[in-house]
Amino acid sequence: MIQCTFENGGAASLRHVTVGAIVLNDNNEVLLVKRAQHLTNGGKFALPGGFVDRDETASQAAIRELLEETGYQGKVKECFQIIDNPNRPKEDRQNIDFKYIVELTGGHKIENNEVESIEWVSLNNLPSEGESAFDHIESVRLYKKYLEKPFPLPVMNWKI
Repeated sequence: MIQCTFENGGAASLRHVTVGAIVLNDNNEVLLVKRAQHLTNGGKFALPGGFVDRDETASQAAIRELLEETGYQGKVKECFQIIDNPNRPKEDRQNIDFKYIVELTGGHKIENNEVESIEWVSLNNLPSEGESAFDHIESVRLYKKYLEKPFPLPVMNWKI
């Protein structure tokens, strides 16, 4: 939660906005990062993503975070999911999360201090819930269902 003091002197705890990039390659593999140990949910698999910075849109943040965490460049194709449930699993800040379907446009894998590894993982062999950060693998499973039988987007707080 963000602690804020407003112009009128009032104070509040506000929620963060986060983003995630769902990226597939031609082999039907999804791009996942294993989070660095010093981060929340360290050592767990997640979609590339993170916090929206001031003066950027959520979709711009998704592309920036993809580049920062993986070295890959991309473009947003569509907003896939918006999760505003304040009781998300494995969450400590009640983030409001936007997941985007992203198409790679360039770049190459570059590991950094935010991730232990960058991996292309088969949609048929996803990490278990215990190996995943937050609810990211649940979102990937939902995306797999979308690929099999498309439904209207964006999805709001839907669980499979």
